[in-house]
Amino acid sequence: MENGNIIGKKVWAIAEGYIPSGSTGPKPDFESHDTLCVLNTSDQTANLEVTIYFEDKDPVGPYKMSVPPQRTKHFRFNEFKDPEEVPRDTDYASKIVSDIPVVIQYTRLDSRQAENAIFTTIAYS
Repeated sequence: MENGNIIGKKVWAIAEGYIPSGSTGPKPDFESHDTLCVLNTSDQTANLEVTIYFEDKDPVGPYKMSVPPQRTKHFRFNEFKDPEEVPRDTDYASKIVSDIPVVIQYTRLDSRQAENAIFTTIAYS
């Protein structure tokens, strides 16, 4: 693959993060969640480290994950366990560092009400 086909950056930030503890929909599809969406267009596995930042305590991380070559993968912040769970009902931000260029998008499903709300945005690179 030519380098021109590899898109993205190695360092990304998501300034917004909040996982509501409440949900009205069935799990796992309609459980309130935040999602880290990763696109890897290269011929190599992308190895990522995520650090979570808080308003009133030290950062937590790294959470380690990988995305196979020429694939996309979605990671729910709700499922981050090691080194610890991401707390619910708490504002947070995240920094994502990859060993190769990737594209990062952030999505939230808020199902605290019967009328679900979903939003998404590209992360800052």
